Amino acid sequence: MANTYKLIEAKTIGTAVGSVTFSSIPQIYTDIQVLFSVRTAVADTQEDFIMTVNSTNTTWRRLYGSGSVTGSLNGSDSQIGFAAGSTATANTFSNTSVYIPNYASTTTYKSISADSVSENNASAAYMEFLAALYSSNTAVTSLTFSSANAANISVGSTFYLYGINNS
Repeated sequence: MANTYKLIEAKTIGTAVGSVTFSSIPQIYTDIQVLFSVRTAVADTQEDFIMTVNSTNTTWRRLYGSGSVTGSLNGSDSQIGFAAGSTATANTFSNTSVYIPNYASTTTYKSISADSVSENNASAAYMEFLAALYSSNTAVTSLTFSSANAANISVGSTFYLYGINNS
């Protein structure tokens, strides 16, 4: 189990933006974790949020629930979680945790796990668990987050990148 977390970079959105990128990620940690709380301008209560690794899509499998519906989906469009949309309860944000072990390895593909909830004061708030794969032996050096519908990321959204050492 990890015993040291080091904040690499924090971003708080002060002006609506189309995407958020962590670039030049240091290659000195065992694993990395990204925590984000996000809302977008999409005209819905929630939407899919995506993460590209080194400008490349990932494949994924997710289990989800909405309060009344459950299911499982798979895809190859870099889905990583949910974002609260502009019609969700005012001032609420989704919350997502993304974990990438062995991100600096140049000999193996990278597994990714995430859990996400889209907050809303209604019966149809979404949650999911997601497993993804970055199918490359290239080390993870950049992560970009954006709306699946190309909506802007709203003011007040936050992103935190942590490096983790297991020794």
